[in-house]
Amino acid sequence: MNTVLGRRSRILAATTATAGLLLVAGCSSSDGGASKTAAGGVQLVKGGQLTVCTHLPYPPFQSEIDGKVQGFDVSLVDLAAKKLGVKQEILDTPFENFKTGAFLNSDQCDLGAAGMTITEERKKNVDFSEPYFDATQAVLVDKKSGITSFAGLKGKKVGAQAQTTGEDYARGKGLDPVSFESSDAVLNGLRTGQVEAVIIDYPVVQGWLKDTANAGAFKVVDNLNTGEQYGFTVKKGNTKLLAALNKAITDAKADGTYKKLYEQWIGPYDESVAAPSAS
Repeated sequence: MNTVLGRRSRILAATTATAGLLLVAGCSSSDGGASKTAAGGVQLVKGGQLTVCTHLPYPPFQSEIDGKVQGFDVSLVDLAAKKLGVKQEILDTPFENFKTGAFLNSDQCDLGAAGMTITEERKKNVDFSEPYFDATQAVLVDKKSGITSFAGLKGKKVGAQAQTTGEDYARGKGLDPVSFESSDAVLNGLRTGQVEAVIIDYPVVQGWLKDTANAGAFKVVDNLNTGEQYGFTVKKGNTKLLAALNKAITDAKADGTYKKLYEQWIGPYDESVAAPSAS
């Protein structure tokens, strides 16, 4: 994922196709007296709602569609919100907050959901849920570039999202990628010729290439299995909310909801690789 420095946080509407439920947005300064204690004794920063920080856009995990935030992450978190007996409300925030846990520590949000890769460094600042998605990086190129693999990126203008594991991977392999602030900006950089190739999460590429115009001009020439897994984040020590998240993920995998959401937002579901086990 990426960062947008200095961008003002926004409260956004959210919806999930699974529940068919419009999740309340645009909260006022008061929570209307609703209890800040949800089911299972989970403490919330605002009564009656599960406040979720994300960073937009990052399809297919979260993006604004028809004025509402939708996606795989949104749908999974909504399952946890329903178990807690509250509604999900999404706050769009700069991505650097996800790495430091600043928005959790300042009680802006209860949890973070932003296609966040679990790393040992990030675990120093936040607690992660069990993994809910196995991710790989894709090398996406202009078909006219002549690039046929990751090895062919040497000496080429390569794009990546700022402050992401994709950018870190590129730098670790001796590349000097051009940094873009969002996944949309990365792909637009490729589309407009600012770069000849990009390293970006494969699920993002899958969705982007569904557009026939994109598929006609660009192609994936390599998949980089970096061993990445995504997790939701909570404030360190928030064991009750973490347990509620983990239960929602586990139950969704067991009852078929995870598979349904995966196919809706990501693509064809291969059980042998799609649903990660806890690391």
